[in-house]
Amino acid sequence: MDDIDSMFTDLLGEMDLLTQSLGYKMDPSGMSSSSQRENNFSIRFTDLNESLNELEDHDLDTLMADLGSDLADTEERLNATKTGHVHTQQHKSGYSTQQQNVPAPISLSQMSSLESSSFSLPPEPPKPLPPGEAEAQAKTDKIKLALEKLKEAKVKKLVVKVMMSDGSSKTLMVDERQTVRDVMDNLFEKTHCDYSTDWSLCETNPELQTERGFEDHEYLVEPLSAWTRDSKNQILFLLRPNKYLFFKDPQIFYLWKKDQKCINEIKERHKELLLKENFDGPSLIVPDLEGLLYLREDGKKSWKRRYFLLRASGIYYVPKGKTKTSRDLACFIQLDKVNIYTTTDYKQKYKAPTDFCFILKHPQIQKESQYIRFLCCDDELTLSLWVNSIRIAKYGATLYKNYQMAVRRASTISSTLHLTSLPASSPSTPTVHRANGHTPQEDLPEPPPYFILPPPSGWGSGV
Repeated sequence: MDDIDSMFTDLLGEMDLLTQSLGYKMDPSGMSSSSQRENNFSIRFTDLNESLNELEDHDLDTLMADLGSDLADTEERLNATKTGHVHTQQHKSGYSTQQQNVPAPISLSQMSSLESSSFSLPPEPPKPLPPGEAEAQAKTDKIKLALEKLKEAKVKKLVVKVMMSDGSSKTLMVDERQTVRDVMDNLFEKTHCDYSTDWSLCETNPELQTERGFEDHEYLVEPLSAWTRDSKNQILFLLRPNKYLFFKDPQIFYLWKKDQKCINEIKERHKELLLKENFDGPSLIVPDLEGLLYLREDGKKSWKRRYFLLRASGIYYVPKGKTKTSRDLACFIQLDKVNIYTTTDYKQKYKAPTDFCFILKHPQIQKESQYIRFLCCDDELTLSLWVNSIRIAKYGATLYKNYQMAVRRASTISSTLHLTSLPASSPSTPTVHRANGHTPQEDLPEPPPYFILPPPSGWGSGV
């Protein structure tokens, strides 16, 4: 009798192990860790949840399609691993019952669960929702699914709304691996606009009244992560002719001391020599720009004129009573930790001498701060000289590589579009053209029916 009791006890233990391996029970510690992960997830994606709620239905569907394509492989691997684990556990736990050709006894706990399940009532079917609530519920379900998929993803992603020049907008999913060049290529495909090198992604800050064009090599997620929760900043996709003015007309920056007429009459081959001399050498040569600028002093509303000089390491100024020699120069700011921003209406906002102002600040600074440096120029040409020369001093040859890549991209797309737009002609019947470039009359298409002249009077009357 004791042997039978021990055998029965061992059998019940094996069945309990089998039940646990099949996932019918869950460890309390696992539940607590899972709930903790859910809490962390809800806190981490609070802003993203609000962004998803602002999306239109078609934008949300596009976002879901992108997420599904990114995580399809991951889900397949997880399902394959889970299936293999279950089959392994079933094989290990069921070998003893397969060797014995007798049915396994049922425990009292299993009998009670079977009885309770046999007498339980079926669940009530869900009540149909009104049309408005049904659409809202469907969108909520999509958002939950999007959040779950983002939870599984390891790459940081942002939902970005890009404003177009005509007032419309495009919603994109951008991850931390994508550069500004990648995002612009995506916008080119969505908007079907030309691949001009002048297109730029710009960041605007209404509170500071500033604008900055992102460089093509920058990772877009990084500067956007510095925006505050209540930020009203926007991303614009606009044409900026001065984006690569430095490489289109390098004489403006390297020969700025010469006469304006001489600068305008320079030939193309001289421009190429300037670029080769200053960018293809062993080290990049920064324009030796210098001149008087207005400086807004810290904590004061007044603007004072200072003589500034641009160097590869930063911007320097001549202290009062000193000369322009290197030993007398004082460092105004170094460029490795700051970005340059153009401004709007600073003549009214800060009583600037002119409206041609720019500021230098760390990208993390999103509101007014004592660490912002304000400078003002006399005219638009001086502003363009300083802004573009500072970009060269900061980014160096990387900016030139961006320009070369943009030119190659634009030329490749233009040639492709030109080839696809050409009409297909048969090799046996080549197309014949006249000397003036027009097609012969016999090759012209037939005019539409309403263009055919009416028959003469009396036609068909038998006269």
